[in-house]
Amino acid sequence: MASRAANRYLALMNALLPVPPRQRKPDWIRVKAPVSEGYAETRRLMRSLGLVTVCEEAACPNIGECWTKKHATVMILGDTCTRACAFCNVKTGMPRAVDVLEPEHVATAAAELGLEHIVITSVDRDDLPDGGANQFVKVIEALRRNTPNTTIEILTPDFRNKHEAAVEAIVAARPDVYNHNLETVPRLYPTIRPGARYYASLRLLETVKRLDPSIFTKSGVMVGLGEQRLEVHQVMDDMRSAGIDFLTMGQYLQPTPRHATVEEFVTPDAFRAYASIARAKGFLLVAASPLTRSSYHAGDDFAKMQAARTEQLARATR
Repeated sequence: MASRAANRYLALMNALLPVPPRQRKPDWIRVKAPVSEGYAETRRLMRSLGLVTVCEEAACPNIGECWTKKHATVMILGDTCTRACAFCNVKTGMPRAVDVLEPEHVATAAAELGLEHIVITSVDRDDLPDGGANQFVKVIEALRRNTPNTTIEILTPDFRNKHEAAVEAIVAARPDVYNHNLETVPRLYPTIRPGARYYASLRLLETVKRLDPSIFTKSGVMVGLGEQRLEVHQVMDDMRSAGIDFLTMGQYLQPTPRHATVEEFVTPDAFRAYASIARAKGFLLVAASPLTRSSYHAGDDFAKMQAARTEQLARATR
């Protein structure tokens, strides 16, 4: 209760702050407006099934490309988050009741879109006793029944103060990829991700690997929030210590003038340097570019991870 009150207070204080001018984006992160028929078809399907997507709610810059290919990241448990993170465009408030039909609707969307790989995420639901973990389980089960050949990637919240039981239930449902984003370096958590704890997120990902080492684990960070290069390197080391297989890294983009400002537009060359360092640290796969997002090219990346693990195992037996 106290945390929700604190989040509402932060949101109110942010609303009272003066609105700073918007920053001009460099050429390397500008994208075209979505206008294709594939985009329109994906949008119609999501609307007809009453499904929410993080693509829209988080104002993802890649929505035009992904929806044209009929790739959409479904956001379960509603469109209202119980947190108020400074980087996130999802609205904050008291969420509605959990939709019992949502798992079947997600499975229907996966079938109609012909998805070989699907990404499922959610808002934070601190109001629920299990943080929403059971809805993830039901969605995975519905997908296994209806589209058994679709590989499943989940991107969960941190299940604050309940992650052990939540992760145990989800791992038992056997998603193919378990993603949970660290988002930024520990020093910036109090301002950027105030409702979360850096080391609790690391322990969540460690728990997944301890329970089932065969499940791929994945985590992402945003850059451009004022982090230092060596802090990013330390996050990579922490991720590897937790057994994380796949690192994603992208440019933070300010969704509205009320959100955290962009401190730096990181150049493509700097992203390539980060990627090179991350590969040297032993990740199975690294995706690092200005427009990289957690679910961007997720299906292709899953195939790459499988190939990388096969090669890794082959090397170990030589």
